[in-house]
Amino acid sequence: MRILVVGAGATGGYFGGRLLQAGRDVTFLVRPRRAAELATAGIVIRSPHGDVTLKDPPTIQAEKLAQKFDVVLLSCKAFDLEDAIESFAPAVGPNTSIIPLLNGMRHLDILDRKFGTERVLGGLCQIAATLNEEREVVQLQPMQSISYGERDGKLSDRVQAIDEVFKSGIIGARASENIVQDMWDKWVFLASLAAATCLMRTSVGNILAAPGGKDFMLGILDESVATATASGYPPAGRFFENSKGMLIAEGSPMTASMFRDIKANQRVEADHVIGDMIARADAAKVPVPKLRIAYTHLKAYEKQREAGGDRELNYRCGFNSHHFRGKSPSSQLSHRAPCSSCSPEGTGSASENFGLRRERDIFRTIARMGDSMKM
Repeated sequence: MRILVVGAGATGGYFGGRLLQAGRDVTFLVRPRRAAELATAGIVIRSPHGDVTLKDPPTIQAEKLAQKFDVVLLSCKAFDLEDAIESFAPAVGPNTSIIPLLNGMRHLDILDRKFGTERVLGGLCQIAATLNEEREVVQLQPMQSISYGERDGKLSDRVQAIDEVFKSGIIGARASENIVQDMWDKWVFLASLAAATCLMRTSVGNILAAPGGKDFMLGILDESVATATASGYPPAGRFFENSKGMLIAEGSPMTASMFRDIKANQRVEADHVIGDMIARADAAKVPVPKLRIAYTHLKAYEKQREAGGDRELNYRCGFNSHHFRGKSPSSQLSHRAPCSSCSPEGTGSASENFGLRRERDIFRTIARMGDSMKM
C-alpha cells in the first residue's frame, strides 16, 4: 500500500513517521524548505512512546508528483486546504482513498466536489504535538489516536486493509463504523472549547472561576450540541461525557489551539470550526447567540491581523504589555519576566502551574515557527 502524507509537520510527521518506522511505503509531499530539512536531519520524533530518527525519508514536491497512491493522508489547516488539494491532486487515481484529519466537517464537501465521495473517507485524530526549534516532531502528551472509516458506516475491504497497515505502526489506530458521528462529537467539543477560550482569552479554569463562567461554558456547549442534534448527530456516550467533564474541570489550564494561534498572531480556522457550525445551526433554525459572539470576535481578530494592527493587544494575556512596547513578537516571547498580575506561576496547584508553563512554552515555539508550520 503506497501512502502519500501531505506535509511533514507535527501531525503528518508523527503519523507518517510511525508508519515509515514500521516499514510501510510512505512518501511525504513537502515544500522545498521542509524537503531540505528532512534530507539533512531526517524525521526526528521525540515521544513518550519512544524516540526515533528516520534518515532520508522519501519526499516529493508538488511539481514532480505524477504517480498515483493508494492512500492520501491529509492533515493541513483548513485555510490551506485549497492549496493542499492542488498539490496532491495528481496523486489521486480511481482507487485512491483520501483520509482527511481536519477539524469540523466543511472540508468533506470541498473534497467531495473535487474528487468524488467514493474517494473521501471520514477521519480524525487526537494528538498533542508540535515542531521544536530544531524542526523535530515533539509529542507533548502520551495520548494519541487516529480513526478512519467509510462515511456510510460499512467496514469495507479498503478500510480493513488501511486498518491493518496503520495498526502496524500507530498506537491508537482504529477503523470506525461510525466515523461521521465521531467527527461530529469531536467538532462539538472543539467548537465549544475554541469559542469559549478565544472569546474570553483565557483557560477553562479561569473562565469557570469567573462569575457566571460555568453557565457560560455550558451555554456554548448546549448550542453546539443542539446544532449537532438538529443535523442528525446527537452527541452521547462516554466521549461526550468526558468532553463535557473537561469543559467544566475547575482549575484546568486547557485552552484551544486556536487561542494559542491568536496569541502567536497566527491565522485561525474561524470559518471552518465556528462559522460552519453557525451556518448549520441557521439551516436547522437553532439559536446560537454565544457562538455568534465568539465568531464575531474571531473575525475581528482576523481583520486586525490582516491590517497589521497593534500586535501588543495579542500578548496582553500572559505578559505585561508595557515591557514590550515597540518590540517584535519574538523578543516579546523570549522575555523571561512575565508580569506578576498575569503570570501563570504563583497561583493554583502545582499541576496547574506546570500545565500553564507547558502551554506557554508551546506558544513560544509556535510563534517562532510562524508560517513554516503550515505543511
